[in-house]
Amino acid sequence: MRTLIACLLSLLALASHADTPAARVNGVEIGVLRLERYFSEYLQAQGRAVASIRNPNLYQRLRAQALDELIDKELLWQEAQRQGIDISDAQVTARVGEVEAAFGSPAVFEQRLAQAGFDRAGFADYTRHEMAAQQVFARLSAVEEPSSAEVAAFHQANWQRLQGMQNQSDNTSVLPEHGLRLARDALVAQLQGQARQAVRQRLRDSATVERAD
Repeated sequence: MRTLIACLLSLLALASHADTPAARVNGVEIGVLRLERYFSEYLQAQGRAVASIRNPNLYQRLRAQALDELIDKELLWQEAQRQGIDISDAQVTARVGEVEAAFGSPAVFEQRLAQAGFDRAGFADYTRHEMAAQQVFARLSAVEEPSSAEVAAFHQANWQRLQGMQNQSDNTSVLPEHGLRLARDALVAQLQGQARQAVRQRLRDSATVERAD
């Protein structure tokens, strides 16, 4: 479901690249129109609206964060191409079908595509890019399963926070095994977050990124 929501949020970010560039990523332009539409969806995902932001500094900071995400998307797509990741037509068709079904009407879906400046073929191509980028990101940021000793050490170092998580859990068990499971999940999430950040940083360090702002 999260993947589908992410795809829906990306829908209005689709726009013609024939506008003023907001950034160039290894020579590939990210247009201002694409950024502005993505920025609107980026704010909606945070429960914000453009009109509600009164502070110019906050507005610029959030807009820069949205641009950062678009730069990361482009870098991941370029990396997917380098690695030869191939998304089949059947996979793309299935994903596009999920998005269309979420709109509840083929006519509404076509209308939203037109508003974004794309037809079905263009959206299918964009979807292929997104899926390839997600796949290469998952591959590059994969982490090894922590050992029992690592989980135990993490549990001991973070027992107060984990105890709070255990109290909020639907599982009312207070057995040590449950606490260790929570520790393992929290540790894996932490390692994955660090790995994802490291991947983003590595791709940026090896790229030529020019910002117009």
